[in-house]
Amino acid sequence: MTDVNQPPADAAGGPTIPPAAQPEAAPAYSPPPPPAQAPTYAQQPAYGQPYPAQPKWNVLSILSFILSIVGISLVGIVLGHIGLSQVKKTGEQGRGFAIAGLILGYLGILAGIILFFAVLVPLFFFAAANGDQY
Repeated sequence: MTDVNQPPADAAGGPTIPPAAQPEAAPAYSPPPPPAQAPTYAQQPAYGQPYPAQPKWNVLSILSFILSIVGISLVGIVLGHIGLSQVKKTGEQGRGFAIAGLILGYLGILAGIILFFAVLVPLFFFAAANGDQY
């Protein structure tokens, strides 16, 4: 006799499970998709081989910049003009240093002229008008 509340039995005598109630089989493992593009790195030279030569810097341009900052403006201007000419001919780096040395050198000379007329000339007139004699 069969009970209505019991699920039907299969051939082995156990209850049969309807297909909708059976657990789904786990999907087969699939590897993740490959990356779009592997990163590329610059090729380094083999052991013992030198690195490629770096572009050279113009020494006169750098000296022009340094001397103009220090306050030796006339030498900085001369070296700046020579360095700028050499950069154009040889293609070296340092054009910016030469231009900066020229600008700072000319500003230094201008500041010296302004200082001379603003401070020293009135000082000479004051000393002459005061009448102090040593």
